Amino acid sequence: MKHALPEHYYTQLKELQAVDFVIVELTLYLDTHPDDQQALEQYNRFVHHRMQIAQQFQVEFGPLTSFGYSFSQAPWQWKEAPWPWQV
Repeated sequence: MKHALPEHYYTQLKELQAVDFVIVELTLYLDTHPDDQQALEQYNRFVHHRMQIAQQFQVEFGPLTSFGYSFSQAPWQWKEAPWPWQV
């Protein structure tokens, strides 16, 4: 089932994916450099930023994940397509 989505859906999703990429890279770096305070601060800033982006996205478009990681409005939103990985 294909839904017509506004352009900012894709813009926000791409921003979220970019931030996720940075978080993964910083996680890998911090695994081998756990005392790098600057990297840790950068990691925490990106995690905070991700939380803000994800919250804004989910308010407008519904949950990004299931299994207790995202809230849902009534009725249950998780069954509504498209899921982020389908676009």
